[in-house]
Amino acid sequence: MSLPGLRINPAVPPVSDDIVEAFQSVVTPHISDNLSRHIGVTGLTRYNQRGKLVGTALTVKTRPGDNLFIYKALPLIQPGHVLVIDAQGDTTNAVLGELIKLYADSKGCAGYIVNGAIRDVAAFASKPLYACGVTHRGPYKSGPGEINVPVTIGGQIINPGDIIVGDEDGLVSFSQEQASEILALAHKTNAMELAIQAEIASGSDKQSWLEKYL
Repeated sequence: MSLPGLRINPAVPPVSDDIVEAFQSVVTPHISDNLSRHIGVTGLTRYNQRGKLVGTALTVKTRPGDNLFIYKALPLIQPGHVLVIDAQGDTTNAVLGELIKLYADSKGCAGYIVNGAIRDVAAFASKPLYACGVTHRGPYKSGPGEINVPVTIGGQIINPGDIIVGDEDGLVSFSQEQASEILALAHKTNAMELAIQAEIASGSDKQSWLEKYL
């Protein structure tokens, strides 16, 4: 057994295609609203111009500016995994670029989350990518690091196997065991908002959703 700081654990298998498909139509605000509005990733920038992110976390924790353990994680990727990299928020050196993306994509990687810097931004135009920043400076490859351990991304602890949902509003994560309940609650929130939209469209001066707060 490796000591903390050098552990490489097996990847948690990706969730079923049915769950992925179910969350494709769910926006992150509706999930966030049902996570008490204080759970989720903050502070990262979405660099892809299109594409919804739904998948299962494969986590990597690495020394700032070093991607050796990201390389070591690549063979573990299964279709539907999201590569979640905690580079401790440092943006001095990029830990992810086009070459890693091309290889990970070939293995079915659903998207990328980087608590650190990336480069080759244009390569991610249609592939979900969230990161702290961009730099032309490349990474070192000396370690240490860990694979499939809990990581911290934008104030959120993400565990291996957590479900990740990302869109233009940001990122949320939750355990697989919570998926059914969160999905049902998010659909309820969507129905409520559709009802409010219809009430606004009616042109009525009396708006029930507003008056309860006045």
